[in-house]
Amino acid sequence: MDFIQNLHWSVWIVIPIVGLAIRDILQKRHTIQHNFPVIGHIRYMLEKIGPELRQYIVANNREELPFNRGERAWVYASSKKENNLQGFGSDQDFNAVGYIFIKHAMLGLKLPKEHPNLKDPSAVPCAKTIGEYHNRKRPYKPYSIVNISGMSYGSLSAKAIESLNKGAIKFGCYHNTGEGSLSPYHKFGADVVVNIGTAYFGVRDDEGNFSMEKLIKMTQDNPFIRALELKLSQGAKPGKGGVLPASKITQEIAAIRHIPMGKDVISPAYHSAFSTIPEMVEFIEQMAHNTGLPVGIKSAVGKLEMWEELAQYMVKTGKGPDFITVDGGEGGTGAAPHAFADHVSLPFTFAFSKIYKIFQRYGLADKIVFIGSGKLGFPEKAMMAFAMGCDLINVGREAMMSIGCIQAQVCHTNRCPTGIATSSKWLQGGIDPALKSERLYNYMKTLNKEMLEIAHACGYEHPSQMTMKDVDMAMGDNNKTQSLATTFGYDKTAVPFKGVSNLLQSPYLGGNKATK
Repeated sequence: MDFIQNLHWSVWIVIPIVGLAIRDILQKRHTIQHNFPVIGHIRYMLEKIGPELRQYIVANNREELPFNRGERAWVYASSKKENNLQGFGSDQDFNAVGYIFIKHAMLGLKLPKEHPNLKDPSAVPCAKTIGEYHNRKRPYKPYSIVNISGMSYGSLSAKAIESLNKGAIKFGCYHNTGEGSLSPYHKFGADVVVNIGTAYFGVRDDEGNFSMEKLIKMTQDNPFIRALELKLSQGAKPGKGGVLPASKITQEIAAIRHIPMGKDVISPAYHSAFSTIPEMVEFIEQMAHNTGLPVGIKSAVGKLEMWEELAQYMVKTGKGPDFITVDGGEGGTGAAPHAFADHVSLPFTFAFSKIYKIFQRYGLADKIVFIGSGKLGFPEKAMMAFAMGCDLINVGREAMMSIGCIQAQVCHTNRCPTGIATSSKWLQGGIDPALKSERLYNYMKTLNKEMLEIAHACGYEHPSQMTMKDVDMAMGDNNKTQSLATTFGYDKTAVPFKGVSNLLQSPYLGGNKATK
């Protein structure tokens, strides 16, 4: 009888657990609970009391890297349309070296009646038009000053790429493919920038050489492709190629990248299509001529001699890239050896300032669209980048966090617990693209909106009007601060600007304007 009684009570304990497990697997709102039924709830329980535990035992809100808890909390709250404000003052160390101070005007800008930002406070097109200076057949003005950085299908899961693309089309920003090429999950209608790396994935022949014919066909078949980005290197692993293990190559990935099944695929550290600056410029011009699209380059920054040579050659010939993406050494969506990730290439502020000054010295700063990337997906850091001369910023890991990344830092293991950076079908199962795309949209909208609000507080209509004197940095020397102009030794070249209304009327404006 006792046995039956005990069995009876055990059944009552097991049934709710089984029911909870079924509920977790069927629901799509929380990826962790779907992927780890029942025990996934423990993570959320610990997260709830985590601040209290960490306050006395572990780290404070501003100590963790690469993104601290405060930064992650802001992205999560913004993407979920939750309260992203803070109370009782700042918990930042204002005296920390490199701390950013944005100098607002005594009387900020009051928008006039009928101004488009009164109706849509997050509508911020790029002040420049990509490809206009070189008279490309299809110039492009991005609808958003914040866009999705290059993250490949294969590195990110199918559902993650789908979520990002669907969120991008809703907001109007562009989606960079990463060097893994254009996949079916980039084709939901958002503007796309195709990244072309050293392995020429998607546009290569059987020997791995670049194929112009395949590139032309890709761009003709997919008119939503608005620009091409030639990747020289990236912040995560500058000067080093990558390896795609045979175990991660599916039939679909092999078809997309035009690679064989059953063996590791190595991305070289260098391009086979060119080896000198004149050859690279000619390669850029050929791609632009044959596709009609603007073509730019993406690179981390180390030695400056070839950048100097590129600027000289552009002045001499009137040819060259339409945009330059400067990737800071703190970038990191790609897996990399720690020495490359930690010590090779300059961080964004040093890298960008050095490159901008070179092109400014040769009178090219107003003719090139400058794009910054490397932990810039926060209002204050983005505005600093614009003050330094950026025209656009790309966000990678911040976009990943907006769709559920928890900074587990296991992207290189194929065991990402949120299903974002893995090819595992089971782990991807918790991602609902309809929900996650909405969260990317919310994050992008919030970031653009807060950047505009800061610009207005400084007396400007658009972030492109920010100057090097509008931002100070803490020097850590007797609490001294100094302007970016003094710190980096230049004043940004003024960007021609005739008002947001004028930008929104451009015939080259991208984005799904019908949804605005």
